[in-house]
Amino acid sequence: MAPGGRWRLGPLAALLGAASAASLAAACLCGPLPIPAGEALAHLGAALGLPVGQGLDPAHGVVVVDIRLSRACLAWLTGAALAMAGTVFQGILHNPLADPFTIGVSTGAAFGASLALFFGLAALPVWAGVGLLPVAAMAGAFAALGAVIALGRVGGRLRRETVVLAGIVVATFLGALISLLKALDEESVASIVFWVMGSLQGRGWAHVGFALPYFLTGGLLVVAWARQLDLLSLGDAQARALGLDADRARLALLLAASLLTGAAVSVSGVVGFVGLVAPHLVRLALGAEHRPLAVVSALAGGLLLLWSDVAARMVLPHGQELPVGVVTALLGGPFFCLVLRRRARGGGL
Repeated sequence: MAPGGRWRLGPLAALLGAASAASLAAACLCGPLPIPAGEALAHLGAALGLPVGQGLDPAHGVVVVDIRLSRACLAWLTGAALAMAGTVFQGILHNPLADPFTIGVSTGAAFGASLALFFGLAALPVWAGVGLLPVAAMAGAFAALGAVIALGRVGGRLRRETVVLAGIVVATFLGALISLLKALDEESVASIVFWVMGSLQGRGWAHVGFALPYFLTGGLLVVAWARQLDLLSLGDAQARALGLDADRARLALLLAASLLTGAAVSVSGVVGFVGLVAPHLVRLALGAEHRPLAVVSALAGGLLLLWSDVAARMVLPHGQELPVGVVTALLGGPFFCLVLRRRARGGGL
């Protein structure tokens, strides 16, 4: 942990936690339909079981709780999952520029979803109103991870150098297949492009319920294996000297991070840079110890995507929306360039 980082952990986590709760409430006030702040907060209070006054408009309650709050919660969870996955990928690959895209998992999810859109299967109901699209995306994410692991094994061992190269190869190949699907079916091009750019439009509590078990499972696995991730970050030789089975630990952490990424991409489409930006910012304050880094990065990533989604909903007039991936790319692109230049100069960002 960075000098003084342990003393900053509690206040920083408390600050981000309080900001997350306040932001979830504030996001319910934002939208094309004007609803008085007092009434919106009263609907939130009623949803939490608090006693509120009479005379609330039920239609406004649906907008506040079932549309805005559900979407805000999903945005926060998705951002938290991507940030935690980015923390793991950066630790495993010893590369501060690594994120869920580096290893091809996000592109695999995009390919699975594109297949569902291409064959017209996206609207088929699977669970509680959630269509086949998230399931196809999740399957694509794990198929890509399987391909990366198969390609990355050299002499029976999973080496980080070969994992990075295998991820680039798999991502490039699947990206070409997505382009092929778009070329073969002009009718599905718009849907595939919009999904690949990332969007939370039309998502609700059913999507939260679909993805939440995967978020919780992946998050708990990352926290439980954070000590092993600390040892892996020292290098394989030193980790083995300290008694760690590096291959087994790397595989377990890859599965946990891919579970988080697949769940996030399955409900939001491909949203870039959250897994890159949030761990970097938190590392500046806390250092590289992975358990506090993963937890606080999740809080920061949740906030980042929540407000990016609010901006995506509010920046255009007449209720039009930007893909949220465009907003995160506009924020993350300059940050990525800054990191690249600082590393080229030997800086520590």
